[in-house]
Amino acid sequence: MSKFKDEFVPLRIRAKGWATRYFSGPIARGLVALHISANAITIAGFFVAVGAAYLLSQGELVIGGIVMLAGAIMDMFDGAVARITGKASTFGAFLDSVLDRLGEAAVLFGLLVFYIREGNELGAFLAFGTAVLSIMVSYSRARAEGLSVQGDVGLMGRPERIIVMGIGLLSKYPQYAMGVIMAVSAITITQRAAHVWRNADH
Repeated sequence: MSKFKDEFVPLRIRAKGWATRYFSGPIARGLVALHISANAITIAGFFVAVGAAYLLSQGELVIGGIVMLAGAIMDMFDGAVARITGKASTFGAFLDSVLDRLGEAAVLFGLLVFYIREGNELGAFLAFGTAVLSIMVSYSRARAEGLSVQGDVGLMGRPERIIVMGIGLLSKYPQYAMGVIMAVSAITITQRAAHVWRNADH
């Protein structure tokens, strides 16, 4: 395990463990009691993201940001429900990953529409660039793991992107948030490429 892996991943693991124990776990047990399935939560979370995208396209940055964060919070529950019910499946994991990325793309598309309507070329460029680099961060992880190399390394994964974007929307400065996401995502892709190079056959 690389030095980078030792330094950064345990922090994510500890944060995820804390969130599961004190937040998503208790709520997930309530959802199980209501007979709500993990896949239903995943699909609902995607539609919440689409709702956030519409609000953002109309210039409702703060409300759109709140809705986006609500959808992201919902994403914490589907995996927990699947584990509690013992119904975790390969398809469920696939559905979760695909709809997560589509939801993220929808939010950025909403911002793209807003900036095009406003005639803000920089904002439109940042929305498109953020979408591309966010997809490449996720793809670099998936491709690495497809080659049997640990891919969840680097500074900015999806949770970090959501936090930065959420702060940007709530403060009404999404362009700054997207600039940060683009820059750090580019670094993350480079870090993942270097990690694969160090750990793969040559």
